[in-house]
Amino acid sequence: MNILAGDTGGTKTILAVVNTDDPNILMFEKKYLSNNYNSLEDIISDYLAEFSLQIDCACFAIAGPVSNGEAKLTNLSWHVSSEQIKNMFSLSFVKLLNDLEGVAYSIPVLDDTDLLTLHEGEPEDGGVISIVAPGTGLGEGFLTFNDNIPVAFPSEGSHVSFAPVNKIQSELLEYMWLKGFEHVSFERVCSGALGIPNIYDFIRETGKAEEPQWLNEMLAKSDDITPVIVEAAKDKNNVCEISGMVLWIFTEILAAECGNLALKTLSTGGIYLGGGIVLHILDELRKPYFLQMLKSKGRFEELVSQMPVKIILNNRAALLGAANYGQQLAEKNEMIKD
Repeated sequence: MNILAGDTGGTKTILAVVNTDDPNILMFEKKYLSNNYNSLEDIISDYLAEFSLQIDCACFAIAGPVSNGEAKLTNLSWHVSSEQIKNMFSLSFVKLLNDLEGVAYSIPVLDDTDLLTLHEGEPEDGGVISIVAPGTGLGEGFLTFNDNIPVAFPSEGSHVSFAPVNKIQSELLEYMWLKGFEHVSFERVCSGALGIPNIYDFIRETGKAEEPQWLNEMLAKSDDITPVIVEAAKDKNNVCEISGMVLWIFTEILAAECGNLALKTLSTGGIYLGGGIVLHILDELRKPYFLQMLKSKGRFEELVSQMPVKIILNNRAALLGAANYGQQLAEKNEMIKD
C-alpha cells in the first residue's frame, strides 16, 4: 500500500511516498514553494503527474489548526479538506495532522543522529514530551504514551499572551502595544515571519543599537529579512550589535516559552526543539543562558531541571511523523478489513 505523506507549511510543502511493505524508506521526496500554488490539491496533482504514482491513502502535517478534517494554514490563505482530497484523488482515507502533531509522531522513529542533547536530565520512561518549533510561525505540541503507543496532541499555545520575564522584554511588549497590537502573542515575538522582524524594529526604533548602513542595504534588497538578520548575528568576523541583540532576545523568549510549555504539560519525558530557525542558531542555543532561562521557573526550577532538552536536527521531522502516523492508520484499516 502506498501512502502519500506531506509536510505543508506557509513557506514550503514537502511530499513523499512510503510503502507499508518497507515503512522505513521515504520515496520520491520533493519540495514545493507553497506560495506558488493556490491549494494543496494543485501540488498533489503536479506531484502525482510527475512520478506517475498510484496512491492508496494520505497523511499530511499542516501548519495550522485542524478540526474535523478541515484545516486553515496560519500563514497562508489555503483551506485544506481531507474529504475533498480523498474524493479528488480516490483515496481510501486522508488524515490531517497539525504540523506539531507530525513532528511529535516522528520522535519515536528518530535515531541518535537526528538529535542533539543540550541537557541530559533525568527522563521518566513514558513521560510526556513537549515540542516547540520556531519557523515561519511558532509551533507547539506534546506527545503522550498510552501503553507504549504514542499519542500526539496539537496546540495553538504560541498564540497565548506574551509574558515578559525581564526589563527589555517588558519594553518590547510596550513597544508592540504602541504599534497597535492589542493582543501580543508569543508567535509575534518568537518566530521567523513575525518575531525576529518585530524585535529588530523594536531595537532599531528605540535606539538600543544602531543599524549599520551595510545591513540596511542588505535588508532593503531582501524579500525575507529574517535570514539576513540571523546570519549577521552569527558572523564572528563582522560583529553586528543590533542583529546580535535580536538573536539574544529571541533566544531568551524561546527558552522561557519552552519552560512554560514543559510545566503546562509536565514534560518529564523531555523538551524537544524543532523548526527551521533552531537549526540556524545551534551555537546560540548551546550558550549557558538558554538553559538558564528555560529552567528559571521559581519554585519549580528543580522539576524543570530534571527534564531532558533535545534539539531535533532532522528538518524532515514533520514529514517523517506524517508518514509514521499514516502507516499506523493504514495498518489499522487493514486489520479491520481482515
